[in-house]
Amino acid sequence: MESSNKTDKTRYSDAELEEFRALIEKKLGRAQRELDFFKEQLASSADNGDTKARGLDDGIGTAENNKLATLAARQQKYIKHLENAIIRIDNKIYGICRETGKLISKQRLRAVPHATLSMEAKTARKN
Repeated sequence: MESSNKTDKTRYSDAELEEFRALIEKKLGRAQRELDFFKEQLASSADNGDTKARGLDDGIGTAENNKLATLAARQQKYIKHLENAIIRIDNKIYGICRETGKLISKQRLRAVPHATLSMEAKTARKN
């Protein structure tokens, strides 16, 4: 058995970490723009609210505001996860499964760049 086998790798190289940083920063920028949009929509809705003459529209507006608030909260959580991923990159522990200690596959990290569990650990949690 060859000791330099890829499966024996304990962390991603600095170059690989920088590739992931670029991916995460791109997603972070997009996520922040979406959050800003949701906040603008909520602020616009609040500024345009004549509450006396609304009737049925008031219920629709409230439902829409609740939806926007939920989307904004979800987006804030996603941004925090991405920011935490950048911290893990800075600490050179990005891509290491927090349960198994093995590297999370690049394919998974490209799809879910803030992942902290390998598919093996994620699947084991479901059972």
